[in-house]
Amino acid sequence: MRSHSTTILVVKRYGKTVMGGDGQVTLGHSVIKHSAKKIRKIYGGKILVGFAGSAADGLSLMERLEAKVEEFRGNLLRACVELAKDWRMDKYLRRLEAMILTADKESMFLISGSGDVIEPDEPVLAIGSGGDFARASALALYRNTDMSAEDIVRESLKIASQICIYTNEEIIIETLE
Repeated sequence: MRSHSTTILVVKRYGKTVMGGDGQVTLGHSVIKHSAKKIRKIYGGKILVGFAGSAADGLSLMERLEAKVEEFRGNLLRACVELAKDWRMDKYLRRLEAMILTADKESMFLISGSGDVIEPDEPVLAIGSGGDFARASALALYRNTDMSAEDIVRESLKIASQICIYTNEEIIIETLE
């Protein structure tokens, strides 16, 4: 059986970077946890990171990203590129089944095991089984309202939870100001 930990969303607006994630973890066809924390602050609270996918794999990748950020003294882009290179080339890492979102005050990136380091055109990015729903909702709210980044994240994750069976309304939010 595979475990799933899903739906992470990050939005930047009005000088704030906000990342949110739902708390649901499933194993096979059963929900085994409702309030998992899949996002955290690293590098002295200056960088947000979240994962979707296998919980153990996601946590391992978060730790590796944190080590890379430390190694490159807070240079998030360089840390992301180096993690993606390692992830793609290392036999052990290639088997990890997770994705990472990370953001600081200036940028945000999606990192995948196929070597992707993606920075979006608009300051909205999401991953996980409910990621497309959360991202679509967040883009609509970002483009058509004056809502704060936190309100966009909260409402978009709530909408995703009403569509995606692997996403719940137990939302955890972290903010960089």
